[in-house]
Amino acid sequence: MYRNLRGSPTAVLAASAVAQFVVALDMAVVNIALPAIRTALGFDPLGLSWVVHVYALTFGGFLLLGGRACDLYGRRRLFVAGLVVFGVCSLAGGLAQDPCQLVVARAGQGVGAAAIAPAALALLTTTFTDGPRRVRALGVWSGMNAVGGALGVLAGGVLTQYAGWRWVMLVNLPIVATALVLVHAAVPAESRPVRRERPDVLGALLATGGTGLLVFGVVRTDVQGWASKGTWATLGGAALLLFTFVLVESRAAAPLLRLGLLRSRWVAGANLLVFLAAAGQFTGFYFISLYLQQVLGLGAAATGLAFLPFCAGSVAGTIAATRITATRSPRASLVPGALLAAAGMAWFARISPHGGFLTDVLGPSLVTSVGIGLVFAPAAAAATAGVRPGEAGMASGVFNTARQLGGCIGVATLATVAAHRTGTATDPGALNAGYALGLAVTAALCLLAAVVAVCVLPRRPSLTGSPAPHPTAPAALVKKRMEGTSS
Repeated sequence: MYRNLRGSPTAVLAASAVAQFVVALDMAVVNIALPAIRTALGFDPLGLSWVVHVYALTFGGFLLLGGRACDLYGRRRLFVAGLVVFGVCSLAGGLAQDPCQLVVARAGQGVGAAAIAPAALALLTTTFTDGPRRVRALGVWSGMNAVGGALGVLAGGVLTQYAGWRWVMLVNLPIVATALVLVHAAVPAESRPVRRERPDVLGALLATGGTGLLVFGVVRTDVQGWASKGTWATLGGAALLLFTFVLVESRAAAPLLRLGLLRSRWVAGANLLVFLAAAGQFTGFYFISLYLQQVLGLGAAATGLAFLPFCAGSVAGTIAATRITATRSPRASLVPGALLAAAGMAWFARISPHGGFLTDVLGPSLVTSVGIGLVFAPAAAAATAGVRPGEAGMASGVFNTARQLGGCIGVATLATVAAHRTGTATDPGALNAGYALGLAVTAALCLLAAVVAVCVLPRRPSLTGSPAPHPTAPAALVKKRMEGTSS
């Protein structure tokens, strides 16, 4: 049976989709379990936040390195290694007996995810090279990403309430095992390159240090505040490291990130757009989860069930996106998708302390999630369009980094905005006012993503002057153009 699956594009897609599902699931499933984790392991309030923050720190910090490692050492190898690390650390987290053990396990999960995410996307972009099939595959990948995030909230609530908090970690194990079986059966082993490029060690250190310090500075603003000296020092250090990274990469013979990749309007525009869209998506999840629990008083399981419309809408939007972009430019899906997401978030901003699920959550959930579904698959197609196979991991790492940093920075920034409006009050009315303000700013971010799609992404494919042709261009045209560029 395995021999029949070897090299099958459908099986490769299944392996990538399952792996991306577990990464997205893990980003959401732990949040609702935090109160139970604090009680069970004796976390102090400050230490508890690191259960979430350390995952974001290692995931965001190692994504560029993970993406480039896919190109140098093989996408299959990195994919399997990331799954193994992620699975082992999920088991360690589920068995943790003290706060330190759980935080270390979460850090290891982030490192594993930083290898899985770019490897999964790179496998797809190199397996599906022609336009319509590629967009459909990326649609499935994007849909699983959205479903994983939405079901993560549901699973977190149900597992915490009925099985115990440890299962929010242990639930990853059967999913990881499924992905390992699929990749073993479907993806052929890669031959070792005769001449392997020397790894860009300095670039890797600067990129990992810079992005990691950026994430660290942002997530710590919930304690130190944006105006504190510690925050400014951390963010200033991150800016210095990333600026040095750009200088080093511009001179490196085999760079971690070839800066010319970002000269493409498709690549640069898609990454900027996904940064803004991810900030909107993650922040919307954050505020609606708090609204349901702290204003409407729903329990963990009920809060998870309330996110099912997000899941259904995201799938519907993704299906629509694959049909739209099969024959048309990604802009045809990205612009209406970002506008729909903005409209849904603006609708969410009208939440009331005396509202309910049917009146304040259901309608905007469907509008927002359909818009989000219309965005991410075409954005992934645009961000990896025309990229040489040897740089597929690099482009995938950049895309995943943009998405992760957008979500992290968006939540941290708008949580501060909401807290400033709320002040020290804890009554439902004051909390509602803070969440409504945060959701209104989130709507503005989604609207800005639509502006990027209109103003930055090319209107039509250009055969000259850009290394990334139209994402739906035939593979033969892409190949012809790359040969012309190299000559």
